[in-house]
Amino acid sequence: MSETATRPPRTIWVGFLFFFGLLGLAFAVWLAGIAHNPPVGVIGPVADFTLTNQEGQVTTLADLTNHVWVADIIFTRCAGQCPRMTQQMKSLQDKLPSDSTARLVTFTTDPDYDSAAILKKYGQRAGADFHRWLFLTGTKREIAAVAGNSLKLSTQPIKLADRKSPVDLFIHATIFVVVDKHARLRTFFETAGDGVAWSKVEPKILNVVRQLENEP
Repeated sequence: MSETATRPPRTIWVGFLFFFGLLGLAFAVWLAGIAHNPPVGVIGPVADFTLTNQEGQVTTLADLTNHVWVADIIFTRCAGQCPRMTQQMKSLQDKLPSDSTARLVTFTTDPDYDSAAILKKYGQRAGADFHRWLFLTGTKREIAAVAGNSLKLSTQPIKLADRKSPVDLFIHATIFVVVDKHARLRTFFETAGDGVAWSKVEPKILNVVRQLENEP
């Protein structure tokens, strides 16, 4: 039998090359996806809470279970970074896909003043969709337990002698935190600090929300 008779037909070699070429392309695409959408680790669980929303209704952690949510902490009398953070949260609200079930949650660090009614007016001025965006108040202890301890949204009253204005009341975190559908804190983003470009941060937040919504 001749040597040429024992060789596989050229079409088989072409098929093998095409098949492995597709595998290589798929692997490259997968690697690019991992690089663009790196896995988001688990920071820790969010403790159960019972607070009051802008409608005066009781809101608990169970109301947010099965939803990915983005949270921040502000106070309505704030003349510093809070208005900017609220505008950024409104931008997120507008850019979330219509089929997304993600929620936005704003805690107040000034619960003695920020009643449900005041938070509702604040949210209305900001253009909040209250079906998606909650504003939560409670006692100082209750707010500290969930916002400070679980979500790492730190806050500190400013001493009277150090206040630059009558509404210069608190130093607080200027981050947005992201919680998954199983009530686990997953990541956070600085949003209002010096030199932070919201145009670069916002797509990252939306991307993480999408990733977590696709998780089981």
